[in-house]
Amino acid sequence: MTTLSTRAEVIERLSRSGQRGVLRCLTCGSVDDGKSTLIGRLLYDSKLLFEDQIYSLQRDSRKHGTTGEEMDFALLLDGLEAEREQGITIDVAYRFFNTEKRKFVIADTPGHEQYTRNMATGASTADLAIILIDARKGVLVQTLRHTYIAKMMGIRHIVLAVNKMDLVEYSRARFHEIVCEYLKTAEGLGFESITPIPMSARYGHNVSETSAEMPWHKGPTLLEHLESIDIEGENAQDAFRFPVQWVNRPNLDFRGFSGTIAGGQVSVGDDITVAQSGKTAKIARIVTADGDWATAAKGDAVTLVLDREIDIARGDVITSSAQRSEVSDQFAAEVLWMHEDALLPGRSYLLKIGGQVVPASVTALKHRVDVNTYDQLPARKLGLNEIGVCNVSTARAIAFDPYKDNRETGSFILIDRFTHQTVGAGMIEFGLRRASNIHTHAMDVTKDRRAAMKGQKPVLLWFTGLSGAGKSTIANLVERKLADAGAHTYSLDGDNVRHGLNKDLGFTDVDRVENIRRIGEVAKLMLDAGLIVTSSFISPFRSERSMVRDLMGDQEFVEIFIDAPISVCEQRDPKGLYKKAKAGEIKNFTGFDSPYESPEAPEVHIDTSLVSAEDGANQIIAYLNATGRFG
Repeated sequence: MTTLSTRAEVIERLSRSGQRGVLRCLTCGSVDDGKSTLIGRLLYDSKLLFEDQIYSLQRDSRKHGTTGEEMDFALLLDGLEAEREQGITIDVAYRFFNTEKRKFVIADTPGHEQYTRNMATGASTADLAIILIDARKGVLVQTLRHTYIAKMMGIRHIVLAVNKMDLVEYSRARFHEIVCEYLKTAEGLGFESITPIPMSARYGHNVSETSAEMPWHKGPTLLEHLESIDIEGENAQDAFRFPVQWVNRPNLDFRGFSGTIAGGQVSVGDDITVAQSGKTAKIARIVTADGDWATAAKGDAVTLVLDREIDIARGDVITSSAQRSEVSDQFAAEVLWMHEDALLPGRSYLLKIGGQVVPASVTALKHRVDVNTYDQLPARKLGLNEIGVCNVSTARAIAFDPYKDNRETGSFILIDRFTHQTVGAGMIEFGLRRASNIHTHAMDVTKDRRAAMKGQKPVLLWFTGLSGAGKSTIANLVERKLADAGAHTYSLDGDNVRHGLNKDLGFTDVDRVENIRRIGEVAKLMLDAGLIVTSSFISPFRSERSMVRDLMGDQEFVEIFIDAPISVCEQRDPKGLYKKAKAGEIKNFTGFDSPYESPEAPEVHIDTSLVSAEDGANQIIAYLNATGRFG
């Protein structure tokens, strides 16, 4: 019979445990498979609950429980009031427990599809996943989804916990039926081990003690397996990786680089290289809060002092000179999308990997993974909770490793540039070799020289606004005034380029993003020729306009918002487009059934319902003169 532990007994046991190191694991599966109950049972059987916790559990079981007069162990983890009221897990709940053989960090992750991002968070640091299956329901879509995410997140070991065996009369046949169905799909994912265990978390069968109800199961209990599995050797040969989080300069006599070691180990005297710059040095000191160390390893938070001054900043990655990280601005990655707004190839996001933050976009979505079958399907975008394999391009080269080699330096998140929400999580598969084989060719005649020959400063005038607002009309007037003053110009117009360069594109969100990406690249080449370029495109999304601004820089990009109420645009309707959209003849028409995101801080804002096109053009010329861009 399980007895309560005193605080002194728990502390004494904690000091003895951990002979096999810490095992990080998570429970996952579909809704109501018993994940929280299983962890609660493990905590209870491990005698790590204090009397006040037991009392609270008994009280809460009477109020919120689903097990009658018995203790509802799920309530130990379902800490949010919403979780208790609904009887589900929403957030990731971490619990720590131990036996005399090992210490454990175990995460209880949500089963609902809408909380897939929370499950991925728990999986990102786990060594082992416990996939729970309700013996009555068998393998479900969420079972397969969570299995694939576990593989994607680098988990090597799976425990297939077939739970609630008491509700199928402890049927051996049912257990083997479920195991066979699961292995048909999961065995091809490359896990190092898949260990099936029949159990009843509610009653503790095969959790920490062998079940008399299932004598046909000759394998270990769950706790025996968790105590014995060997993960220590898996990362023993990791290369040294140290993402710099902070340049520590308290005074003129000390300069160190602080962070947490993400892989391998380092010792005083070792040769190191800064991955991005290629600069080299030796480790002079390893400074910690407990004094200097001779050696530090993965997981240690330290400050490294080098034997000579080299340029290092937050976001740089210090590596072993013998085993350097890859540095590139293009790589292939598997991406889990976490936002209601779809991932669109070509759209600009912020990519964060370690301390590095850089603008990035998906240049190609190679395929989407069907989590029901693990088939690779063609796709043009990724929706919420979908997984795809992509090519990613960053605005500048970053240091990274394949995720299978190092989780810390091989994983990244994608951030929306305007809301600053995390919208995706990615695992790098490999760098694109062509990226390192293509170099910028230095030309004798530069942009500055081309501009000087023309006696002007290159600038892109980006006109944006609804159809009918007057973009093309005003842009045409501005170019004519510039040309009359002797400027060398070119005009890019939305309709004109769709007759040639972009005639293969439609008007879906994906095509609109690609349309603007191409125009941005063309405009950049024209600025390189020293021209003043006017560009008239609806360009409905802020992300794409920001992407073009990033290509040019603030000094060479002028956003001009040609504004007019949609009612005025409909009255003008110079091309009859609003009429066709209302009749259902045109789909995805901006301002009607496709959104327009107004500029938040344009350099020039002209409301054509209040001023004439001529006055608007003069206002733009005056702005160019006042800011030194022309005249």
